[in-house]
Amino acid sequence: MRLSAIAFALGVALLQWQAALPPLPLLLLLALPFPVALACRLRRLSVADALVAAAALALGFAWAGLRAEWRLAEALPADWEGRDIELVGVVGELPQPFANGERFVFVVEQVATPGAVVPGRLMLSRYAGRTGAAAAAAPLLPGQRWRFVVRLKRPHGNANPHAFDYEAWLLERGLRATGYVREAPAGVLLAGWVAHPAYAVERVRHAVRERFLDTLAGKDYGGVLVALAVGDQRAIAGEFWQLFARTATTHLMSISGLHVTMLAALAGGAAGFLWRRSPALALRVPTPRAAIVAGWAAACFYAFLAGFSVPAQRTLYMLSVGALALLAGRRTAPSRTLALALLVVLVVDPWAVLAPGFWLSFAAVSLLFHAAGERLGDDGSRHARLWRWGVAQWAVTVGSLPLLLFFFQQFSLVSPLANAVAIPAVSLLVTPLALLAAVLPIPGLLHLDHWLLAWVMRFLGWLADYPMFEVPAPPPWSVAVGLAGVAWMLLPRGTPARWLGALLLVPALASGVSRPRPGEVWLDVLDVGQGLAVVVRTASKTLLYDAGPLYSAESDAGQRIVVPYLRAIGVPRLDALVVTHADADHAGGAASVIAALPVARRLSSVPEMAGERCAAGQSWAWDGVRFDILYPPPGEMVEGRPNHVSCVLKVSAGDESFLLPSDIEARDERRLLAADAAALRADVLLAPHHGSGTSSTPAFVAAVGARHVIYPVGYRNRFGHPRADVVARYGDVPAWRTDRHGALAVRLGNGVHVAAYRLERPRYWYGR
Repeated sequence: MRLSAIAFALGVALLQWQAALPPLPLLLLLALPFPVALACRLRRLSVADALVAAAALALGFAWAGLRAEWRLAEALPADWEGRDIELVGVVGELPQPFANGERFVFVVEQVATPGAVVPGRLMLSRYAGRTGAAAAAAPLLPGQRWRFVVRLKRPHGNANPHAFDYEAWLLERGLRATGYVREAPAGVLLAGWVAHPAYAVERVRHAVRERFLDTLAGKDYGGVLVALAVGDQRAIAGEFWQLFARTATTHLMSISGLHVTMLAALAGGAAGFLWRRSPALALRVPTPRAAIVAGWAAACFYAFLAGFSVPAQRTLYMLSVGALALLAGRRTAPSRTLALALLVVLVVDPWAVLAPGFWLSFAAVSLLFHAAGERLGDDGSRHARLWRWGVAQWAVTVGSLPLLLFFFQQFSLVSPLANAVAIPAVSLLVTPLALLAAVLPIPGLLHLDHWLLAWVMRFLGWLADYPMFEVPAPPPWSVAVGLAGVAWMLLPRGTPARWLGALLLVPALASGVSRPRPGEVWLDVLDVGQGLAVVVRTASKTLLYDAGPLYSAESDAGQRIVVPYLRAIGVPRLDALVVTHADADHAGGAASVIAALPVARRLSSVPEMAGERCAAGQSWAWDGVRFDILYPPPGEMVEGRPNHVSCVLKVSAGDESFLLPSDIEARDERRLLAADAAALRADVLLAPHHGSGTSSTPAFVAAVGARHVIYPVGYRNRFGHPRADVVARYGDVPAWRTDRHGALAVRLGNGVHVAAYRLERPRYWYGR
């Protein structure tokens, strides 16, 4: 059974890595061998374990494929993207406020626009707008029925190496289109409440969130308590997430499996304590059974109060399997229970394998079971309990190291100490008190809980000043080898040479950094939406040309995309940062980059930014690669549009070059042509101003003579970039677009090579 469950999981994972879904008849055919093998086993016929495992792998592949087919079948037709559609539906989940509005799940009940085809679940945003119409409208509450006019688009996210896949996240949650509510005509509230159990839970979550925020108004950590009680992670301020990341305690500040499990254990223990004091109850139902049921009920309560998030679902399924095994009175090996839980999770949610939390949670539980197999000489003494706790901490800390480096490329050196204090404090005190305050509206409980949390946060703040261990993203094979090494290190005492397992961690800890050879240059145009960020690497130096857009008051491309990418490719510092001009789609992420990494040299046309001003004539060479600033002229000041002082950079490796003109417009192109038209010649061109009609004049296009043109644009951006007439000016030159192709890797110095992330790493859900 264990081997079959693991094989099923591998089959599910294999399907999620496919570029396209196999034909439906093939999926149905792949599902047939397992029932045959199972029937043979039940009839006690001899069937090799390897054949059963192979059939389970095929079944997992087929099941994940069939689920994907069913979910992708509900799609928004491309013809209905960006068009006004009138819908009637229900606010299905807790709305999430942001700087200029709120985002919410909308469950469609009726499509009022004739001919329109719309998926059943949407992710919508309602903005305040210039007239404040949304702010003046009735507040959004879960369970309300509304009539909205919306504009939708198919699921789309930024596609970059080592980055979060937003499209996969939407697919897993069954959200098959995103969009926004039109300001006019205004939305109409049709019913204040639609009776449904799921909406009732969401309304309770909303009430708890509002009460917590009102009671703790002005308190620093009220948002953290909201997140622990109802799973609203957006309530936590951005600077706190950085603190949690630096101490490896992020898992404690969300509805994690640890909290659900701890609450179940506390509820089960308390129920057992009270149950055994009533002889009548204990005779009717044995105390252990009552404790198991109480613990499971508490886990269900917490999971649903937290919005039944995917991590909470996984934990609840695992606990349910364990509870059923215990209630059945069967002595089942922990590994069998874990294998069955793995099977249940992937049958319900085959996309779970795409989430780092899935691998981390199952790896952590597996390592705990593995470490518990060691004979500790447990005599029930305090020393033995302390030893068990130490072994568990050692197992989880060391065992999670390869996976943490693979997913996040960093590891907190203080995490053992931080978690040793924070886990019992948050899981056994802060979280139970928050849940008690959610049930009992006593302000004193919340203030007490906030006081306890404040002590934990001060302790974590002290630890956060210590450095992080960071490495480039290790290859997958090194992670598998590292996990095998961890398993070897945690074998029972007496196993010879357990220390040799540490050597298997070396490939993951010391993975090499890939760099171009001298005389070559690599330029990576990241997919940051409607904006620009280009990473330029030579043999020993790294330059960042713009840092992407500001997405909101809490988020920018520097924090979400640029810094994680630099960490993943092994860049600990920037030798130069060029911020071309002050527009938010180019400079919005600069502050986050500067805060995260040392920057040796800054060049910009932003008056408020420290460092040198960009000026034509500046040049330097790194590792046989030449860098030339071609624009603006020395002493040029911002007059009107910041575009007119954009820093234009040319990067040359031998006879091959890449021209990066940022957002220059027609008048700037004319000045460049007048100054030195020959200097504009380049093999690869970043289209000026994202392919706007104000740029790419015919004379400029002819002078550059590019063999490849790259358009850094957002999907269905409101500016219509790149304009069709602009693209036509470049003729048959290959046109690369970040919205269609994802991040683009350009290699110069040994020929001109352009590779697109969405083409190099295709997935079946892209564009669907």
